[in-house]
Amino acid sequence: MKPLALAFISIFFSVACLAQFESAKQVFESPKMKEVVATHKTVAILPYKATISYKRLPKNFDAEANKREEQNLSTAMQSGMYTYLLRKSKDFSVSFQDVDRTNALLKQNGIYDNLDAITQDSIAKILGVDAVIKCTYNYEKTGSEGGAIAKTILLGAGTGKVASGQLTMQIYNGGDGELLWRFYKEMNEDVLSSANQVMERMMRKVGRNFPYEK
Repeated sequence: MKPLALAFISIFFSVACLAQFESAKQVFESPKMKEVVATHKTVAILPYKATISYKRLPKNFDAEANKREEQNLSTAMQSGMYTYLLRKSKDFSVSFQDVDRTNALLKQNGIYDNLDAITQDSIAKILGVDAVIKCTYNYEKTGSEGGAIAKTILLGAGTGKVASGQLTMQIYNGGDGELLWRFYKEMNEDVLSSANQVMERMMRKVGRNFPYEK
């Protein structure tokens, strides 16, 4: 078989494997979600619980630096989601609290770094909102950034896959803390992906499943 044909076959199977990986999506809706969501006016986006891991730990791994990177990713993802929702605000039935105000109120009440120990209705009361969006983002680096950059330069953007990301997005009712909606999605991440780009892709995949979509 000619080298060119082999190259096309290789690309085809790579795309097929990527599509299969990104097909994993799970959505849960509470039986009373639509009824409760219709009463909401303001929703807060909590700081993401972000983790960064490695398929193969780097030789010069620095745990403290990795922790700082996780903290930066947490606020970057929160901000990226808020930016996306703000830009598409006309498409939603609620308004979203400015994340700077959200974070300031959480810090003033001493719970910014301890959200998992607080009930969702208590958090909503502190923030003065009708619901909270709580997200977890697990980012696992699986490849070499150097090799991925080379692939991107040679083959084009979107080919330098170096990591996998798993997003869990949950919406809790502020009145009783009940889980109304849960979305889970897996994605391959590009070496050049920013938090805003990740959220853009994620929210597009959420699409009509998002409870506040008009």
